[in-house]
Amino acid sequence: MEDIVIPIVACGTLFVGLPWIILHHVTKWKTAATLTQGDEALLEELYQVARRLDERMDTVERLVAADHPEFHPGLPLPNSEHDNLPLNEIDRLRGQRQGVIR
Repeated sequence: MEDIVIPIVACGTLFVGLPWIILHHVTKWKTAATLTQGDEALLEELYQVARRLDERMDTVERLVAADHPEFHPGLPLPNSEHDNLPLNEIDRLRGQRQGVIR
C-alpha cells in the first residue's frame, strides 16, 4: 500500500502543487506592480499641487525681486522655460497617456 501512495502523492505534488504555487505567485507579482485608480488619482492631485506651488514660488520671487533689486533667485529667472522643464515634461507624458487611454 505504501508503495502506491508515496508515488501518487509525489506525482501530485510535482505536477499539480508546485505549478499552482508558482503560477499563484506570478499573478500576485503582476497585479502588485500595477497602479490602481486610487494611485493614479493621488498622482494627479500631487501634480496639480506641484503646479500651483511652482506658480506661487514664481509670484513670490517676482515680488521679492521687485522690492529688493539685489535679490537673485536660486533658479535663473522666475517662470522661465528652464524653470518649467520638469513640469513641461510631465505635461507631455500626461498628454500621451491620456491620448492612449481615451
